[in-house]
Amino acid sequence: MSDELDSRVRADFGKARFKSFINQAMAVLSGQHATTLLSYDEIKEKLHIGGPIYRGVKTIRVNQIAGSLNRYHEFDRAFLPKEDQLASRWQKVDRAFYQDVNLPPVVLYKVGEVYFVVDGHHRVSVAREKGQEFIDAEIRECATRVNITPDIKPEDLEILGTKVRFLERTALDNLRPEANIKTTIPDGFERMLEHIAVHLYFMGLDLKRDISEEEAVAHWYDTVYMPIVEVIRKSDILKDFPNRTEADLYLWTLDHQHYLVKEKGEPLLPPHEAAKKFVKRKKKK
Repeated sequence: MSDELDSRVRADFGKARFKSFINQAMAVLSGQHATTLLSYDEIKEKLHIGGPIYRGVKTIRVNQIAGSLNRYHEFDRAFLPKEDQLASRWQKVDRAFYQDVNLPPVVLYKVGEVYFVVDGHHRVSVAREKGQEFIDAEIRECATRVNITPDIKPEDLEILGTKVRFLERTALDNLRPEANIKTTIPDGFERMLEHIAVHLYFMGLDLKRDISEEEAVAHWYDTVYMPIVEVIRKSDILKDFPNRTEADLYLWTLDHQHYLVKEKGEPLLPPHEAAKKFVKRKKKK
């Protein structure tokens, strides 16, 4: 029986390694690069996360585990082993699975909806390969101003990093807790910071007094950003732009407005009128 089990766990590891190889080959052929586990250190650096705070032992979904504290190069995004040197430990865990041995909970960091393995990489790998849906884990949660999900891509992470800096600068998430601005445009949040700076300047001229950044941010959101977004929502035009967001169309609206003023000599319109004009033009195409 021992020889039979030895053969079985060796075969299981060989199958897992082959699947990992196929995943990597397909990624290269398709030009994709998001086959490696997420790096906790990279997430921490770009999203300025806080914590971790101990949350106790919980049962969580295995497919929410998509990152690692320090071994993200050893497993792919499906938690398949990428190196032959992982065989010994992987097979020991696999053997425990067949023998119905209870293993201690894995240790995870939680950021948004993603879990990062601190201890228990091989247990997670075997569990996922066996089709196990849930696993017991000791959780430590890290505070974050933006949400991330297990399917996050490298380009998404870059944009979320700029969103964190936007929120740190504006505190919009505190001033308007209901606000949830999302954009797929790489420099979108930097451009919105420029809009707010311009808005602050003209508010000062109009009101003939000093304007705080906090007041300017709230006023920009209420009188510039949201009026454009309301027009976008009422027109239902977003359905014509798959994988784009309200903030993307907000930026395009102001780009179009700038073009009309600068190149066509047209008058500067209030935000909601500029949005209506943009929507009307796009629907004619």
